[in-house]
Amino acid sequence: MSTVDERLRRWRLVLGGDAAESTGVSLGGRDAAMDGALSALYGNGQKGEGKKGGGRGGDRSAGLGASAPSVARWLGDIRAYFPSPVVQVMQRDAIERIGLSALLLEPEMLEAVEADVHLVGTLLSLNKAMPETTRETARAVVRKVVEELEKRLAARTRTTVTGALDRSARITRPRHRDIDWDRTVRANLKNYLPEYGTVVPERLIGYGHAARSVKKDVILCIDQSGSMAASVVYASVFGAVLASMRSISTRLVVFDTAVVDLTDQLDDPVDVLFGTQLGGGTDINRALAYCQSQITRPTDTVVVLISDLYEGGIRDEMLKRVAAMKASGTQFVTLLALSDEGAPAYDHAHAEALAALGAPAFACTPDLFPDVMAAAIERRPLPIPDMAVDQ
Repeated sequence: MSTVDERLRRWRLVLGGDAAESTGVSLGGRDAAMDGALSALYGNGQKGEGKKGGGRGGDRSAGLGASAPSVARWLGDIRAYFPSPVVQVMQRDAIERIGLSALLLEPEMLEAVEADVHLVGTLLSLNKAMPETTRETARAVVRKVVEELEKRLAARTRTTVTGALDRSARITRPRHRDIDWDRTVRANLKNYLPEYGTVVPERLIGYGHAARSVKKDVILCIDQSGSMAASVVYASVFGAVLASMRSISTRLVVFDTAVVDLTDQLDDPVDVLFGTQLGGGTDINRALAYCQSQITRPTDTVVVLISDLYEGGIRDEMLKRVAAMKASGTQFVTLLALSDEGAPAYDHAHAEALAALGAPAFACTPDLFPDVMAAAIERRPLPIPDMAVDQ
């Protein structure tokens, strides 16, 4: 097929139906089946159903309906015809356009979907309405996503954070019992005296007492409003990874207008996620008040607030708490989002106020999060990405 023909074929699939007649391309076989799957969601010529536009042809509108059997077949079709990232986008559109979320309460439907972070967020928002017959299937779907995220993120997080802990704890004038002889010998190899068969330890490297126990306290304070669904998923996974490290004491707190401490469930991020309640209002001040009450070693504590900063509580009190924590020596990090979705919507006034306190707010991808934690632990400038806001 020539480049021009391939380009016209692609435009035909994008435009769909009557809008594509000017391309002069007719579809058959697999292409026709793909076009049918697209048209089922994005348009079948029935005006007024669903949302117009949808990012595809100008007059496309949803025509899939909400019939469980037809939706289940359609979910199977799109998994056969499109790569996984495209399937996930189409599922998100189906949730918005045809009310797929209601059908996700049926176990058979859950088994047909492509699991991803966004689907987990949808399931968590349906948690309270979920019948017992669906709950175990939903947990299996969530666990699959969580295990994939842990496989992707855990090793690098542990390596990066452990390195930061070692560097932050290292001392150059240790007492004899605190000398790290392995590092000391390697650092002084240039001082080897062959005639004596020994190394002169000109520079001693060691650790303080804190190195043999918990070095840092980390408090993850997570906004569980509906817009923060992906961030809640990623933060729960990172919380479980950090909690698995003996040298870090990790506390995980989620909040809306109420505050819930889920630290006791950190051994299983799936339990953490099902302990959240996505949606509702936001009281950041109340959440920070609780976190502040849990700080016992300010100079060895890192507080990570993950929120879009749309505060429903007392703004001035919130800012005073952040200022007090920083004044006590606590490292305070504000993430507007912890996801791969780019710059989020957020409260600019609150972000600017936090930046003025020396706590710049920025969006962070899951891949960058270990570096952010390492910088906070070592008390060095945070690796704020170029796309960050309110630097």
